[in-house]
Amino acid sequence: MALELTIHERTDKKTKPDYNDLSFGTNFTDHMFVMDYDKEQGWHDARITPYEPVSLDPSALVFHYGQAVFEGLKAYKANGEILLFRPEKNFERLNISNERMNIPQVDESFLVEALQTLVHMDQDWIPTKKGQSLYIRPFVIATEPVINVKPSSQYKLMIILSPVGAYYSNSDQMSPVKIYVEDEFVRSVKGGVGFTKTSGNYAASLRAQTKATELGYDQVLWLDALEKKYVEEVGSMNIFFKINGEVVTPALNGSILAGVTRDSVIELLKHWGYTVQERRLSMEEIAEAHKDGTLEEVFGTGTAAVISPVGMLKWKDKEMVVNNKETGKLSLDLYQTIAGIQTGEEKDPFGWTVPVEVK
Repeated sequence: MALELTIHERTDKKTKPDYNDLSFGTNFTDHMFVMDYDKEQGWHDARITPYEPVSLDPSALVFHYGQAVFEGLKAYKANGEILLFRPEKNFERLNISNERMNIPQVDESFLVEALQTLVHMDQDWIPTKKGQSLYIRPFVIATEPVINVKPSSQYKLMIILSPVGAYYSNSDQMSPVKIYVEDEFVRSVKGGVGFTKTSGNYAASLRAQTKATELGYDQVLWLDALEKKYVEEVGSMNIFFKINGEVVTPALNGSILAGVTRDSVIELLKHWGYTVQERRLSMEEIAEAHKDGTLEEVFGTGTAAVISPVGMLKWKDKEMVVNNKETGKLSLDLYQTIAGIQTGEEKDPFGWTVPVEVK
């Protein structure tokens, strides 16, 4: 049965925040998308409603056994246009997470269209200063009211929107971050759920992030769980290394999230003529490249920052300063190009952006 979208528009509009002082994920727009699932009807009752609290039974399975997945993407407004950046890739990845977490598949094309409608309705919430955007959070939770270790027979899929400020206070002056290489805790292993965007992955990372923060570092770089030797990913982003003119990033091995920004960076680098290697990469190799002066740049990729240059890596007793703690040319070029495509200020030769009708 084809899904139909019903709309219940809010009449009492919310007060918008001060767009000069936006923090991440604390303000939410007038509306949200909701869709329900049960075994008899499948996914049904797709609707846009006023943003409001959700009522769940205390025995809902999501509270007890963690059946929950989510995504993150953004909408941008510039030059009279509203653009989504590769939303089909996020819903494609949502279904990959769904499959691993034993959650029913969703209609990706329908969700892209529903998202376009939702953003169209709440487009007045999209901030327009450089670097600002509307953060989009789709998620699925298990709602069946039963305390039993089993796949839920009921689910709720929601999409909420939040205006967010620029990740960097000055978009042309990105501040390199300090990364702590974690060698005690592990995040995931092949066969686990590390390649999915499931809530438990992030809960499992919090202790190591607290440890890194206490030591004065911004983010955690995870190593493989078996040998604690090979680079995997940073807590909130994928990681890239420019070594002797070539770009290297860990291959997707079943325990690394396939980032949409990661994929975009690889495609853009190849378009520019760079050699990009996706392979296993050890910390010993990185330390050796740092020692012999061939470690030219390190940067992370993710929805929040787009590109996050790394100025220092702390591994065991070694502190490796990268590019004199300055943002490298490649990192800056990647950031400016992808951010420009996202807002429509740069040409999009890849067909990455999806328009939303402007009121």
